[in-house]
Amino acid sequence: MKKQIRISLRNTLSLGVALPMLLLLLSACTLPRLNVATDAVLYIPEVVQGNFVSREQKEFLKPGMSRMQVREVLGTPLVSSVFHEQRWDYVFTIRRQGVPAQSFNLNVWFKGDVLERVTGDELPSETEFVTKLVAKKSSTKVPELEAKEEDLRKFPAPVRKADPAPAAALPLPSSYPPLEPAKR
Repeated sequence: MKKQIRISLRNTLSLGVALPMLLLLLSACTLPRLNVATDAVLYIPEVVQGNFVSREQKEFLKPGMSRMQVREVLGTPLVSSVFHEQRWDYVFTIRRQGVPAQSFNLNVWFKGDVLERVTGDELPSETEFVTKLVAKKSSTKVPELEAKEEDLRKFPAPVRKADPAPAAALPLPSSYPPLEPAKR
């Protein structure tokens, strides 16, 4: 005669809950004690908003430039209002852990389609901006990005192979195949 084994749902659920709880309690005994006041480090996510505009970009702007030329230099404005069509606002903020928050504001004023004036905060150059971010964040000095002659002499000159004769330019096709298959 075969014995029928019945496992009730209640026993299965209680075992499924009790076993992980027991393992959790046992593993907690081996963990070191943490002092939340001194050991916890809060993570503050990096928040970057807007368009960074450098001092060099601002100095490039001259009265009389068209809106399209200004957009090519500065990019699309963060705030462009229907109610203030004569003004574009470029706002930039950055918040990083370990670095003081930075915020810059630039206003570009137009008369019709022509740049009239530029107002706003004193802007950092690109180098100053990067130096502030990198040096304060990692507590290291930003490396100088210029090679001197004595630095270049440390490396051997590359060996150049004789240039092969340039291949004759192939003629361009007079027509191209269609991008989409023909409809039938």
